Amino acid sequence: MTAIARIALLSAVLGLSACAVQRPPEQPTPTPMPPSQPKPTPSTSPTPSKPSVPAKPAKPMPRTSASFAPPPGGNSHWDQKLGVYVLDDQPNTFYRQRTYYRWDNGWSRSISPKGPWEETDIHGVPGGLGRQFEQ
Repeated sequence: MTAIARIALLSAVLGLSACAVQRPPEQPTPTPMPPSQPKPTPSTSPTPSKPSVPAKPAKPMPRTSASFAPPPGGNSHWDQKLGVYVLDDQPNTFYRQRTYYRWDNGWSRSISPKGPWEETDIHGVPGGLGRQFEQ
């Protein structure tokens, strides 16, 4: 086997191993009620409910996107709902695919976070941003 063929084979094996699927942990089966006890009947009276506690997300929100590179040289975090990076040090300023977007009672965009900014409409911004800042 040539060295190139070996490298290609190893790359394919390593690449496919990252795609391995893991089964979720098995849930314990509930224990059945003994036959000597009658099944409880549902109550028709309202039961007081406990105040709801917001559930914690299973995983922390990512700081970066798997599909889009972060902005160069700036503090930002990925907002999955908006589909853009949110610049931490500039209010209402966002980044995706080499373009910065800014909301200031209307949309503008630039190739630099410092401008120059050109006005655009809702069709010139990523969809998540347009929905978030609808007028």
